[in-house]
Amino acid sequence: MEFRHLGRSGLMVSEISYGNWITHGSQVEEEAALACVRAALDTGITTFDTADVYAGTRAEEVLGRALSSERREGLEIFTKVFWPTGPGRNDRGLSRKHIMESINGSLRRLQTDYVDLYQAHRYDYHTPLEETMSAFADVVHSGKAHYIGVSEWKASQIRQAHQLAQELRVPLVSSQPQYSMLWRVIEAEVIPTSEELGLGQIVWSPMAQGVLSGKYLPGQPPPAGSRATDEKSGAGFIARWLDDDVLTRVQRLKPLAEQAGLTMPQLAIAWVLQNPNVSSAIIGASRPDQVHGNVAAAGVKLDADLLKAIDEIVDPITERDPAKTESPAERP
Repeated sequence: MEFRHLGRSGLMVSEISYGNWITHGSQVEEEAALACVRAALDTGITTFDTADVYAGTRAEEVLGRALSSERREGLEIFTKVFWPTGPGRNDRGLSRKHIMESINGSLRRLQTDYVDLYQAHRYDYHTPLEETMSAFADVVHSGKAHYIGVSEWKASQIRQAHQLAQELRVPLVSSQPQYSMLWRVIEAEVIPTSEELGLGQIVWSPMAQGVLSGKYLPGQPPPAGSRATDEKSGAGFIARWLDDDVLTRVQRLKPLAEQAGLTMPQLAIAWVLQNPNVSSAIIGASRPDQVHGNVAAAGVKLDADLLKAIDEIVDPITERDPAKTESPAERP
């Protein structure tokens, strides 16, 4: 495993981090989830990402149990707040009330006294940013989180938050966006702004919900048991990529992966790690062998000719519009 600084902070994270968005507490049974976490630890992953909303808070509980016997100082545990975690009108968003209640709930479920990174899971248009950042600062100053970050925030929102963070003396160090060969909306604005301000990217879905694994074939139904066939495991997210032109172009990447001595998933993960502003790429898994296979992407260097060849294949189907970085206009 290779390690990188999270932005310009002193915190080191594993190049590949383990996330449990649509697996723990929902897609896979706990025994399988624990086996995947064990595989992650065995391969050198020290960085684990979750959120209070995943599987209706159950994902945090599973991760907490999976890591409970590990040396806490040797781990970097990240979680997030924004989406609804209860039926009440204040059980959502980035108000001071919800942030303060949510951090306590997350710490209880994760069985830890603190998280290394506490992230705003989306931007809240219905709470003053000053209120949100003040609450995050109090979370850090109380020792319940070491750093703060954001997820799917626009460049202008990151800049405003960074200014407040400096005034409040709280370390805003990261952005967690979707990023892959097919989804490059952060390249035009978010990455340049983050580089300027000292934030690193912790990217999710480097395999474009599994499409870049190459297992989805043009003109054929999705494989049985795949994410595209399971509404509980993100079928709605992957649907945008299940187009024959997309799938045909993805198949053209296979010879390039073979030429580099990589599997398709390894090529996809290695690709996002070529960006120097990416601190870590999040992987998920339902089986330990997936973890072992994906981790082989750590430390891989892709040469310029290979990167150019990839671009030539996927450029017509790549989404680059920075306006696609979105948060809900209304509270969920």
